[in-house]
Amino acid sequence: MAPETDPPFQRIAADLRRRIASGELAPGARIPSTRRLAEDWGVALATATKALTVLRLEGLLEARPRVGTAVAARAESPPRQPATAPEGELSRERLIAAALDIADTEGLAALSMRAVAGRLGVSAMTAYRYVTSKDELVLLTADAAFGEAGYPADPPAGWRPRLELGARTLWTLFRRHPWLAHLSPVTRPLLLPNLLTHAEWALAALDGHGLPAKAALDVHVLLYSYIEGLAVNLERETQAQATTGLTGDEWTDSRFATFDTRTAAARFPVFTRLMADLGDGYDLDLDALFESGLATLLDGLTPRIEGPAGS
Repeated sequence: MAPETDPPFQRIAADLRRRIASGELAPGARIPSTRRLAEDWGVALATATKALTVLRLEGLLEARPRVGTAVAARAESPPRQPATAPEGELSRERLIAAALDIADTEGLAALSMRAVAGRLGVSAMTAYRYVTSKDELVLLTADAAFGEAGYPADPPAGWRPRLELGARTLWTLFRRHPWLAHLSPVTRPLLLPNLLTHAEWALAALDGHGLPAKAALDVHVLLYSYIEGLAVNLERETQAQATTGLTGDEWTDSRFATFDTRTAAARFPVFTRLMADLGDGYDLDLDALFESGLATLLDGLTPRIEGPAGS
């Protein structure tokens, strides 16, 4: 059990973690909704959502279509505990690690110099010796996150496999750190060294195919925008769960329970017919949608990159 002095979301996470480790909650078992957890623990919905987010990041929980949040089939047992350190052992690297943990578990809005200092057990003024501002801290943290995955020294043959690898690498990072998709619009690019590594990989894949500089950059921005645009929904879903206390499937079910198909059929015949054809409903899987959209996007770019004859 977590000490009473720990934040409420950590106590909730610790209790669920204990129940999973003991076998009380077996793999596949459904976890109580955020609303139920909030009621049982007497906390806000956002606090309950933070607890479930922590366990999802640890690999202990997973979202399952038509079920909700459940114990993962192969629940790992990490928990990554934030390090505390005396002032003498403090460093910029420790500050960034703590900031990354806060952004991942509580969201970008919760990241502040005071929060990071508190996580490390030092004063806020001490933290300012290593990072000059919150803005700098956010950028350093984002750069660290983008640097968690790299590329092989020998790239796969062909522009398409190379772009596919780059896209999937970025999607994995956005999946791991959903707040990254909310940093800055593509019209204001962040020139972070580790983010530029991903850009260099994509641009190198396009190099040598006769594309003018602007065209090559446009293709890169288009591909990056697709990945980032889809990833924006990861953080929004977490926020929506905190606000409503419902998973995406639960929320959709509640809306369609009151959907008058007879009235809608006259106005929206195609939509009504497609929903009826689905039978059990439409399970929106962002990972599957990412792969489908990536294939469609690259199919459309092929004539532009290879030429009409595919040469």
